[in-house]
Amino acid sequence: MKGSTSSEISIPTREHFNPIKKYILNFPSSFILIGTFLLLFGAVSLFYFLQSYFEEIYVQRMTTNWGMALTAIGISLLAIKVSFLIYILSLYLRYKVIYSVTDKELPLCTVIVPAYNEGELVYKTLISLVKSDYPQEKLQIISIDDGSQDDTWQWMKKAKAALGNRISIYQQPENKGKRHALYRGFELAVGEVFITVDSDSIVKKDTLRNMASPFVVNEDCGAVAGNVRVLNKANGLIPRMLNVNFAFSFEFVRSAQSVLGSVLCTPGALSAYRKTAVFNCRQEWINQTFMGQVSKIGEDRAMTNMILKQGYKVLFQRNAYVYTNIPEQYKNLYKMFIRWERSNVRENIAMSKFAFKNFRKGAKNGTRILLLNQWLKMIMVYPGVLLMVFFLCTYPILFLCSTLVSILVFSSIQALFYAKKHSFLEALWAYPYSIFYAFTLFWIAPYAIATAGRSGWLTRELTKKQIKEQQVAVI
Repeated sequence: MKGSTSSEISIPTREHFNPIKKYILNFPSSFILIGTFLLLFGAVSLFYFLQSYFEEIYVQRMTTNWGMALTAIGISLLAIKVSFLIYILSLYLRYKVIYSVTDKELPLCTVIVPAYNEGELVYKTLISLVKSDYPQEKLQIISIDDGSQDDTWQWMKKAKAALGNRISIYQQPENKGKRHALYRGFELAVGEVFITVDSDSIVKKDTLRNMASPFVVNEDCGAVAGNVRVLNKANGLIPRMLNVNFAFSFEFVRSAQSVLGSVLCTPGALSAYRKTAVFNCRQEWINQTFMGQVSKIGEDRAMTNMILKQGYKVLFQRNAYVYTNIPEQYKNLYKMFIRWERSNVRENIAMSKFAFKNFRKGAKNGTRILLLNQWLKMIMVYPGVLLMVFFLCTYPILFLCSTLVSILVFSSIQALFYAKKHSFLEALWAYPYSIFYAFTLFWIAPYAIATAGRSGWLTRELTKKQIKEQQVAVI
């Protein structure tokens, strides 16, 4: 079998990322950061020195009807975006984490780990779960190999040999998709609370108990989203950049959504569900279709929607950490984003069918505002791309400068948040990520909307050469 068999699990800490070693001695990282700030500084400077030229263009635009309309729309959209950010900030300031209840109060819990072409990573995931401080007599751990083509099953058997009856492992006869693997886990589970963990993820010692506690203290809680951070952020530029984005997306955005009891998506990397809520919708969930095709993606967002629809609240636990591997190469990254965006399109439509009805007791307008913001982003995708192409062809300097200035302003929000919560130097990666996304990933959303009916997983597929290499390694 490939790789090390050590059971030691390394979770990133600040000590792993010493600033001197990481940003001074690491030339590529320093070069990227310095280059980013030179580019942003140059854009701001050029914008300032060419101010009279840009003013002339603006005046010319304003003398036309389409120019006045475009300016009015732009100002309106900016006002909406700023207002939404202020609204989210007001919610975030009200967020309170739910601390762990006592061992006696903790419910019987089943952890389900679906695995497909994950190799040694599933072994490490299972080790980290067993090392949890959740009462052993109240914890059931199930891992299901979804017909992997590599040596995943061998690593699961190795984990079983090392951990004994602490875990149970099962193998699907063929690859049916993550949704079917989870469904089998739900059917085998005996817990009152189900926790799902991706097979390339590592949990902290207290993660499971922090995930289960909200169900004890809040009877309206139907699901809980965990706090996802990047495990392999030292392995490449993309993970380093995405780590800041993940922190903002979870610790800021989902904290705000949690105040409304309406976290829009419980992530595949770490989520928890009340058993009764899952069993109320599991048949609808496993048989879900979109445009006449069986849904093979977006199982996490779909489950979240179906639980919200029942009137339950979906919360976020900032103190429940999971560290997960993310793509290190551009190709794998955009495939992951396409899958996520397609899921968003499908589930925004599904959520719209119940969000404007009396789907639960208490306030619902906050949930509707979150959904309307999702729709606004979708609606503006194609007009945004068309305008980008127009200005790029007609006023390229103005387009480049205004885009980079906008990136400087809005990236600073993420950077300041991360710097306050975690590390100042790591927060600087918010700027190159925004540039990277704006110029290399802008096409994801329009492409995903146009191809929303496709259900391919896109990632974790092995080539024939890789399968052969895996088979040789196992032998």
